[in-house]
Amino acid sequence: MEADAVSALANVLGPAFAAACRCILDTAGRVVVTGMGKSGHIAGKIAATLASTGTPAFFVHPGEASHGDMGMITASDCVIALSNSGSTHEILTLLPLIKRLGIPLISMTGSDTSELAQAADVHLLAAVETEACPLNLAPTSSTTAALVMGDALAIAILEARGFTAEEFAFSHPGGALGKRLLLRVADVMVSGSDIPTITPTAVLADAIFEMTHKGLGMTTIASDDRQLLGVFTDGDLRRAVENGTDFRATPLTEVMTAGARTVHQELLAAEAMALMERHQISALVVVDDQNTILGIVTVLALLKAGIS
Repeated sequence: MEADAVSALANVLGPAFAAACRCILDTAGRVVVTGMGKSGHIAGKIAATLASTGTPAFFVHPGEASHGDMGMITASDCVIALSNSGSTHEILTLLPLIKRLGIPLISMTGSDTSELAQAADVHLLAAVETEACPLNLAPTSSTTAALVMGDALAIAILEARGFTAEEFAFSHPGGALGKRLLLRVADVMVSGSDIPTITPTAVLADAIFEMTHKGLGMTTIASDDRQLLGVFTDGDLRRAVENGTDFRATPLTEVMTAGARTVHQELLAAEAMALMERHQISALVVVDDQNTILGIVTVLALLKAGIS
């Protein structure tokens, strides 16, 4: 029954839906979504979806609005009111106040002849033939239809605004997507005195000491002005051991890897992870445009930051 109710919505979308979208897009302030009971729960979800997709929005409980929360609504806002019957007392009580503010009212009801529908500037019909409840009483199909209509509004407006994945991530900084799209190499790299670095005049033993001290499994080899010359990694060390290299006498230049895989600090952390996975390495040297060493980013640091 709920699936049928959702499918039927496609037949009622038309000029009113487009008008509602235009109304929301033209709103200079916030979109205030309100509803009572189960419709209130749906209204809260619609407000949250709008807010997370580029449209500032919040939920106001209609009962609380009559006792002070109307002060949250300003003359630059618009209101979306949900009521399946279109006659919910707590919402109808707010109509004179909304009209007095002179702000647009979008209603979403199951009856286009209801008092709320008639009072609205734009009415969205979300009627259902029957509730999924066997008593045809509990809000089930009607709330599902209202939720889908709200999602349709949010997505249509998202597309009209040209809302991007980066903007979505900005409003979801704690989520996995937010981290992948917002976190930069600069946010997770080792920098300053924590960077393992050694001069090219050093011997192999000096490099091993620096690697052990800094604990990154590698060290950079840099000129006096911190220009990157190469790296010495734990892989290079294993090869030196296999070859019976004299750690105290062998110049580092004979066993180091000239150059290195490098990245800029503004690169997305997720791209740095992909680069390391592609080349099967555990660290990247972070440099500027002059090849000056700025830091080291490691697989372990990215994993700890939630990049995978």
